[in-house]
Amino acid sequence: MTPKFRGVFTVMITPLANDGSLDLKALADFTDWQIREGIHGLIPLGSTGEFLSLSQEERDDVARTVIATAAGRVPVLIGTGAEDTREVVRLSKIAQQMGADGVMVIPPFYSTPTDDELVVHYQTIANAISIPIMVYNNPATSNVDLKPELVAKIAQIDGCDYIKESTLEITRVRDIIRFAGDNMTVFGGILGFESFVMGAQGWVAVASNVAPGPMARIFELVADDGKIDEARALYLKWLPVIEAVGGQAYVAGTKSLLSHMGFQAGPPRPPRLPLPQPHDQAMKKLVSDFNLTFAV
Repeated sequence: MTPKFRGVFTVMITPLANDGSLDLKALADFTDWQIREGIHGLIPLGSTGEFLSLSQEERDDVARTVIATAAGRVPVLIGTGAEDTREVVRLSKIAQQMGADGVMVIPPFYSTPTDDELVVHYQTIANAISIPIMVYNNPATSNVDLKPELVAKIAQIDGCDYIKESTLEITRVRDIIRFAGDNMTVFGGILGFESFVMGAQGWVAVASNVAPGPMARIFELVADDGKIDEARALYLKWLPVIEAVGGQAYVAGTKSLLSHMGFQAGPPRPPRLPLPQPHDQAMKKLVSDFNLTFAV
């Protein structure tokens, strides 16, 4: 059975004006560009979108803008993570009312919930909405690790149909598929090509903010065409860009690249700082080396 969501989904940056205010015109342009460049789906208000640094009004404006601009051309999943289960339910209901195709939900990131608490957390959210949930495993930021055995339990919840697996353990993809079967479709979170080879049906990618076409093509070569050697070669070619927006540079680095590409990405929100000058110049060189451009 082909999953409803499949392919490379960009976990989008949130464009800001130079004074730090939200730039919705730039966001609409960015959304349209992503789709024209061949991306398979979009996820605003994830970690790369600085969701915790936005007000409720700003979060609503971001979600509304991306959903309206996408206009059904590609799926849009809204990040609705929060520490309080009730708040996640509220945000997820808002996303559904706005027309989102699904939500992406990171576990509560301070309280360190137990496995049983996490199952109830996701069950409560699923009971409140009728659109699919992408569970988000990112132990580096959430202080919780959803291991494959726990994911298999969450996969039994009707509506918890997808997972973004953001660890560097590629065996996680293998074991989630092994334990959860058709109940859970796996998206890689950090590792794209490697996850595809292990059977993942998608990648929630940071690098596709700046190179949506090539990142989408890596998936298509593996999953649709079976051309693994060709996909590996393309992946290795683009690895410098993928690595440039990894680690702590995932927000500031991505915004730096986009700014050098001619897009109004703006600065990150404090406490994040723009890249220091030497690092920013390295990003400028990457843009030149890979001939990266943004065109409305």
